[in-house]
Parts: sequence; C-alpha cells; structure tokens
Amino acid sequence: MSSDRRTGGSGRWQNWGRTQSVVPREVVAVADADDVVAAVRRARSEAGTVKAVGSGHSFTGIAVAPGIQIDTTAMTGLVHADPANRRVTVRAGTRLHEMPAILEPLGLAMPNLGDIDRQSISGATSTGTHGTGRNFGGLATQIVGLRMVTGTGEMLTVTDADRATLEATALGLGALGILTEITLACVPAFAIEATERAMSVDDAIAGFLDAVATHDHHEFYWFPHTDVALSKTNRRLPADTPVTGPGRLRRVVDDEILSNGIFGVMCAAGARFPSVTAPLARVAGAALSSRQMVEASHEAFVSARRVRFREMEYAIPLAEVPEAIGEIRRLIADRGHRVSFPIEVRAAAADELMLSTASGQTTGYIAVHRYHGDRPDSYFTDIEEILFRRGGRPHWAKMHTRTADDLRHVYPRFDEFRALRDVLDPDRVFANDYLTTVLGR
Repeated sequence: MSSDRRTGGSGRWQNWGRTQSVVPREVVAVADADDVVAAVRRARSEAGTVKAVGSGHSFTGIAVAPGIQIDTTAMTGLVHADPANRRVTVRAGTRLHEMPAILEPLGLAMPNLGDIDRQSISGATSTGTHGTGRNFGGLATQIVGLRMVTGTGEMLTVTDADRATLEATALGLGALGILTEITLACVPAFAIEATERAMSVDDAIAGFLDAVATHDHHEFYWFPHTDVALSKTNRRLPADTPVTGPGRLRRVVDDEILSNGIFGVMCAAGARFPSVTAPLARVAGAALSSRQMVEASHEAFVSARRVRFREMEYAIPLAEVPEAIGEIRRLIADRGHRVSFPIEVRAAAADELMLSTASGQTTGYIAVHRYHGDRPDSYFTDIEEILFRRGGRPHWAKMHTRTADDLRHVYPRFDEFRALRDVLDPDRVFANDYLTTVLGR
C-alpha cells in the first residue's frame, strides 16, 4: 500500500482510496515543532485553517486541508528511549512501518497493530486505528504522553498524570491540535504463531465469540456470495521462538500473486462486468487454504494491501456481532449486492478514550470494503443502517454518513470532548468540512 500525496502539476492532493482530494492554498513541509507553531500562528492570524496530513490513508475527509496543509514527511524518527520503563518517544510523522527498526534494537515492540502499516503514527492514533484481540486496545491506548501545538499556536505537553486531557488528545481527530511528538508504552519484543484456516462461514460466525475469548488475537474474513470464511488466529510467543512456516516461494504465491495480483484482476473484472462477481468470488473462496507460521509480531500482524479499495467499518457491542453478520448476509442476498471484497470481523478491548470506538465497551468490528472501481450503489449505506441501529460507532477514518447529532447519542463523553475543543482550538483553525459534520461548529 503506497502513500498518495500530490498528483499532477496542479498541486492536487488525493488520499489513497481516491475518495477525497483537495488543492491546498499552501503546503508547508515541517521538520520540527517550531515549524508547526509558525504555521498555526500564521493561519490563525489570517483567519484561515491548517491541517496536518500523514500518509493519506483515511477514507473520510478528516485530513483534507483546503487552507494550509502541513506535510509531516520529514518529522520522523526517535526522540527519546527509556527501555527500562519500556517507553519511547517518536516524532509524530513517523510511519508505522518504521517503528520496528526503532524498537527492535531496544528489545521492544508495540503491543498490537492493525493489518496496514503505511500510516503515520499520529494519523493512525488520531483516527482510532486498531487491530484485533479482546484484551488489546487500539493504537491510541498505547499513548502515555504527547506534545502538540494548539489552535492558539501554543505548545502543550500532555502526560498520563493528566488523564482527562490525554483521554481526549490521544485520539483527537486532528481537532484539538497538531501532534509533534508521541510517547508510547511498549512491551518486550515477542513472536506470533499465526494460524490461518479456511472454514464454513456458519462455523466462523458461531465460534467467533468463543475464539476471541480464548485466543490472543482472532478475526475472520467472509467472502460474500460464498459459504467460505478465512479465520486468522494469533498466539503470542517469546521473541526467540524459531521462525517457521511456508517458504519464500509459497509466501510470494499466497500474498502477492493470489491475494494481490489475481485478486486485483478479479475485482477489476467484476467492476466492469458485475454479473461475474459472484462466480469469481466462489473461485476465490475455493482457492483458500490453511497455513501456520511463526514470525516477529509486526510481520504477523501486517499484510500487504495493494488492491485499491474503499472501506466502511463500524464498532458494535461484541456480543451483537454474530446476529449483525447474519443480518448483513441476508441483506446482501435480498438486495442483490455484488461484492468482490471480503467482510472483516475483529474485536478489541474496552478503553477510556473519549472518542475511541471502543470507549467504555468491549467491542466487535465489522468492516466492509468496495473495490475502488466498483459502480456506486447503496451497499455501504444499507449496512450502515444495520450497524448504527445496534449502537454502532463509525471508524473516524472510514466512510460513513453520521453527523454530530447522531454521534452524541453513542459517545457518552462527546460533549466533554467538544468542551475541550473550545479551549484548545477556540477559533477552529483545525476545522474542515468533515470535522464540522461529526463534531459541529
């Protein structure tokens, strides 16, 4: 998955999913906090707006910057390491895929990751990126301190001694300030035994709650138009566990040729000729096979995603996942949706962050995807209706149609977050259309 920053000679910025684009009035490349302070103060003095952009992996308009766009590409790397207390401080533009090179020499690792590592650490945490695991929170729960530039152009240092402020700013949507440094609580480096198994979707759904309760990390993917699911279960092991599993050739065949190359061709064919989507899905389902491997944690968590797509994901109470998936299956059949991408089902621990999708409840996640070339239809909004009815909270970086009035009812601390926004960004220099929609003015 590559990052998308600027295309063509017009200076137009596009996100990876091709769902958002903008021509910023100005682009400012920053190397340190002083550069950010200067940009924010200038935007405020001009009654303008300013936004930081990372790797462009949000499908929503959360990072769209029509005013000053701050490019964080150069604001990367390690600031300070405290191996004894398992803490590291990194610059906010550091990409997730750069973290292993920082942490491995220290004998450390991030406790959990999502399945994509192209995002910046600040973008991933600010939008609620998460992995799977009933006892593991999203990436923002790993933050124990941060530095940010507020909307008044002041530097603010937040530590875990100020829990209320940290519970807002660790997952702040870019609405409270521009992060310059992030301090993470890490864990000793560890390996993962990853087991992938093809099974019936009925078994995957029926066994989901037990699987997430008994395994460190569990998820499954259901391929619409088939009765097949792929389950993925990870067991945490000591870091010195020998690496095992398929050889390099088998991995290239599975991960690049099948999962990306051939899959991309099938998606493109389905987009052009929708009638072949279901037959091709059955071919893909029949090709699924089981495998087991042991590798370093970051290698096990992350997968290559080279086929461009669009995504919507909702968080609902964990116990409701099996019934919700059943309802989605019936909807796809009844309304004749033709879907080439699998539906992903995960879990996460409850946390205390104000606007985390797992705030206050152990959570199940249901993510639906569309190939970027598919014709527009009601697939996302049809499923969104099912999930929002169950108290669902949309992932902040993934497509949805919710507004501040909707979200206030599913986030008990919504107005507490808004009150802090009034303090930290009174002039709304960090606002854009998306933030106005989901937070209000």
